[in-house]
Amino acid sequence: MGRKIYLIGSLKNTRIPVVAKTLRDRGHEVFDDWFGAGPEADQIWRDYEKQRGRSYVEALFEKNATKNFNFDHHHLKAADTGILLLPAGKSGHLELGYMAGLGKNTHILVEGNMEIWDLMYRLANMVHFDLLKMVRALEI
Repeated sequence: MGRKIYLIGSLKNTRIPVVAKTLRDRGHEVFDDWFGAGPEADQIWRDYEKQRGRSYVEALFEKNATKNFNFDHHHLKAADTGILLLPAGKSGHLELGYMAGLGKNTHILVEGNMEIWDLMYRLANMVHFDLLKMVRALEI
């Protein structure tokens, strides 16, 4: 039986669907639906809310943002494993930290060079530099 994985990353990271498919092909249930919003979703949301005269804090709590937040939050809580695919931004790091705080199995996948080293990645259960090695580690 596979894991229930929340795949975390950037809307601009075109590797998200590839990694998700690899995990699904190995029998894992993967939540990556957030990726369907597209690479410009955050900027479009920001610009739209500014046109409406809303501040960032007001926009965070508006109806559609609340619906989207609750959807993602539900899946964060429902997953038993979180994988942060780098590069990723602030939201992705916050999501993995949240999952680590809940005591869930957390992994970071670094593809390519890691220019800046981060000591706090020790909070994750494991940092990986190879997708297939990570997949095998998830099956232990």
